[in-house]
Amino acid sequence: MSDDKKTPEGRTPSLRDRMRPAEFVGMSAVLALFVGLIVLLSTREPLLALVFFGVAFIVTLVVIALFVLGSKPDEDERQDLAEQNHEHPELPDAGAHRPTDGPTADGSGPTAPRNPHD
Repeated sequence: MSDDKKTPEGRTPSLRDRMRPAEFVGMSAVLALFVGLIVLLSTREPLLALVFFGVAFIVTLVVIALFVLGSKPDEDERQDLAEQNHEHPELPDAGAHRPTDGPTADGSGPTAPRNPHD
């Protein structure tokens, strides 16, 4: 396998990861084909069936993508995300100290930005 298929993190995505977008497009195409055939058999107008096929394809693709975005990651995905975060030391850790909006108790630390309209 060549190095051009590696992600910026340096790992090669699995076949399942690479085929996931094709699965979504395939599911959308099957549902759109079903809608197109129903319209074609009902109206006997190919142009109308083609329009319904296109609309159904786009709508199902968007709905599937929204469902995927809204799903929670399982344990394998959480572990993969944690590994990716550890490969980048410049990313802040979840437990790291985060700066506050105002100065800290000892007077050090960031202050709130000055309002330019004052």
